[in-house]
Amino acid sequence: MNQEASKRIVVIGAGIVGASLAYHLASKGAQVTVVEAGGIASGVTGTSFAWINASCAGMDPIAALRGGAIGAWRRLETQVRGLQVRWDGALSYGTQDGRLSPESVVIDRSRIAQLEPGLRRPPEQALHEPEQGALDAVAATHALLAAAQALDATVRTQTPVQGFAVRDGKVTGVETATGLIEADLVVLAAGTGTAKLAAQLGVDLPIHASPAIFLRYQAPPGLVRGIISSHAMEVRQAEDGTMLAAEDYLDDTPENQPAAMAQRTASAIRNELEGAEAIVPEFACIGLRPMPFDGVPVIGYLPNIEGVYVCAMHPGVVLAAIVGQQASGEIVDGQPAAALEACRPARFLVR
Repeated sequence: MNQEASKRIVVIGAGIVGASLAYHLASKGAQVTVVEAGGIASGVTGTSFAWINASCAGMDPIAALRGGAIGAWRRLETQVRGLQVRWDGALSYGTQDGRLSPESVVIDRSRIAQLEPGLRRPPEQALHEPEQGALDAVAATHALLAAAQALDATVRTQTPVQGFAVRDGKVTGVETATGLIEADLVVLAAGTGTAKLAAQLGVDLPIHASPAIFLRYQAPPGLVRGIISSHAMEVRQAEDGTMLAAEDYLDDTPENQPAAMAQRTASAIRNELEGAEAIVPEFACIGLRPMPFDGVPVIGYLPNIEGVYVCAMHPGVVLAAIVGQQASGEIVDGQPAAALEACRPARFLVR
């Protein structure tokens, strides 16, 4: 075991990123405590469309990291009991967002109809990305934390962090209502709360809460086989028939509130899919994603203070597995990950 493997590490945040970090750190022998202000996956993880893809529009400063995302999830499936990803592929057409992955192939109408026979009017062409998938982000988070606990990690929910213990310029623990949790390293993986935690340590991380609309419907099973991203809808379906949809947040006017958008999106889905007449909106909300101002994840040690490592990013579900793998290697093994170089928090101090 690495001489650093017995490090006491506190991970703040029990979303999918924090859960992946906890599992990977514990698997390397670290003494891990996860501290969460609410419940497991109670933040943006619970409102994620959870589409696992390596697509990107334009130049991608984290191409190496994104390129390993799908492989990292496939490895985790073999390691973590109860973790399942549906690798049913994705179809994209008419969105004009320019997202591409190395595996993208153009297919014609007949092939589209074979892949998604529920489409009323298959387009003439679409991008097919057969290696892509989706998961239940909440269930995956629980599975990762259970695997971490099996490796002697501790998970404390309903435990807000009230402050930090600092000695000689180094963070030595986190303060909670039930007392101090001592640590050799603290990892900030609290989603949109990460910037506030860093600010308590005198570090300004420009991470804002980026809203998106998350929708869930009751629907007959089998309407959608994979993921469909088109001008009309972005949808996928679970085996029990539950249909998930994602929409851009527009504004706070009444007609663009989640409940109203759920009705509009339902109409679009009924128009696009055979057999969708019976779908019923079940849940609609605004999810707040942690979005660094330059769009690049914030991963690495905080500058100007010792003992703190940050993991804040969008898309968190896509990158959770690969970031857990890469960051744990840096933290426990002391091996800097080249794929994370563009993500360092220190970039915000460069003027």
